[in-house]
Amino acid sequence: MKFGSRLSEELRGKHGKRSVRPRVGDSVRIVRGEFKGIEGKITKVDSFAGVVNVEGVTHEKLKGGNAPVPIRSSNVVVTALVLEDKLRKRRLEVPA
Repeated sequence: MKFGSRLSEELRGKHGKRSVRPRVGDSVRIVRGEFKGIEGKITKVDSFAGVVNVEGVTHEKLKGGNAPVPIRSSNVVVTALVLEDKLRKRRLEVPA
């Protein structure tokens, strides 16, 4: 399944792209839904369902404890990218 998240205005100008596939470690800001305004790093990506888990975004379970809340990837804006992967870095380079 194809899915992606918008890039922040700063990253959009820097990399010349509008959206990117989110990865674990990317910093994001939630822009829609109950957790709007929360910023954090992505801890898990479920590409089949098109959702991401953001650190600090949890709900309390009935039997006690906390569970991560899945957030649709289209409802977050990527504010910082992890560029350790050579392929991802090459894809984000602005064509000369």
